[in-house]
Amino acid sequence: MGRSEDSNSEKQAKLKEISERREFLLGGLGLMGGAAAGSIGIIQSAGASSNLPPNVPAWTKTLGTGVVTNPYGQPSPFEADVKRRTVDWLTADRLASISFTPLGDIKGIITPSAVVFERYHSGLPQIDPNQHRLMIHGMVKRPLILSMDDLMRFPSTSMIRFLECSANGGMEWRGAQMDRVQFTHGMLACCEWTGVLLSTLLEEVGVSRDASWVLAEGADGSHLSRSIPMEKALDDALVVFAQNGEALRPEQGYPVRLINPGWEGNTCVKWLRRLEVGDRPWYQREETSKYTDLMPDGRAREFSFVQECNSVITSPSPEKPLRGKGKYWIEGLAWSGRGKIKKVDVSLDGGISFRPARITSLVLPRALTRFGIEFDWDGSPALLQSRAVDETGYVQPTFRQLRDVRGSSSIYHKNAIHTWKLMPDGGVANVQLS
Repeated sequence: MGRSEDSNSEKQAKLKEISERREFLLGGLGLMGGAAAGSIGIIQSAGASSNLPPNVPAWTKTLGTGVVTNPYGQPSPFEADVKRRTVDWLTADRLASISFTPLGDIKGIITPSAVVFERYHSGLPQIDPNQHRLMIHGMVKRPLILSMDDLMRFPSTSMIRFLECSANGGMEWRGAQMDRVQFTHGMLACCEWTGVLLSTLLEEVGVSRDASWVLAEGADGSHLSRSIPMEKALDDALVVFAQNGEALRPEQGYPVRLINPGWEGNTCVKWLRRLEVGDRPWYQREETSKYTDLMPDGRAREFSFVQECNSVITSPSPEKPLRGKGKYWIEGLAWSGRGKIKKVDVSLDGGISFRPARITSLVLPRALTRFGIEFDWDGSPALLQSRAVDETGYVQPTFRQLRDVRGSSSIYHKNAIHTWKLMPDGGVANVQLS
């Protein structure tokens, strides 16, 4: 008898869920041109295109183009606005600058290779893979110089991981109000990376027992280099030659780069040419004058490798405003360099109250995780926030909590809860709440 009652309760809950879902969908149809109550029908507005129902679209009346029109496929011309963008005043020269991923237009958790953000320290080198070599030397028993063909002979592996510049959001530290989610959080991407585990290569050369660091150096004009602790090198560091199923793009380090999952993007050295094994860090320019974190007492944090738990709502956002009252799907992305995302909460009132969001993607360690909630907007102003928690229990902080520890002179590791102000006209502005 008890089991029958449980079954009936489950059926009633399921019917209620279906009913609520139907109401949500019907409300959404209203945004597309109107929906008759209780029926699914779209009303065509006066003056609408002749390609809309009930008319037959023009493109169904002729033959299309044949195969191999574009031997290397391109997006639809109607998606031309989905592109990397730069902030003109951010750097003095484009050779040492950055472009931003169009986060508001990304679907799922994989960032297309063509729009992954760029970061250069001396411009983009054009490297002939047949003449490129990777040297592994220092405190090793068997130094090696590997061609790309040599590298490809080692066992390879693939992993989906995010890549984030440690300066992502850095302009917000001192209150800069950027006008797109592309600019507030767009030094971020998530790709499938394929290559050889660094631990495999270190095993091949035979690391000295006293060795504790690895220096990774790039082949660009700046010879950017970073000291990597041996623990990371022997864990999940990956010497990468492919991205999203194809060879690395030149701007992403072709023909070979380093990926340190969950760590600052600057440690993921591109155009990798040299790995030197040693017993102490090298304190190169990019880990002394750059990529250190100035603290309120005048001291600077060094080797702050891990990218902390973070999240952002990508729609609505300044580039994704709402188009009138009705049902919407608020969605965004969360990530943590410490591991998996455990949960995400969303606030509509600037953090006074939160409601749990639904996780709508794969949940992988050190990868982007997509979340969302249903939102019935009545046209009232709102303050939209997301707050992520990772599997270690770390909770994304407010700006006040972050500044209490870090002050206001930082550039790197800005992971404060972000606020979008939704206005009555559907527009979205960037605001900061303490």
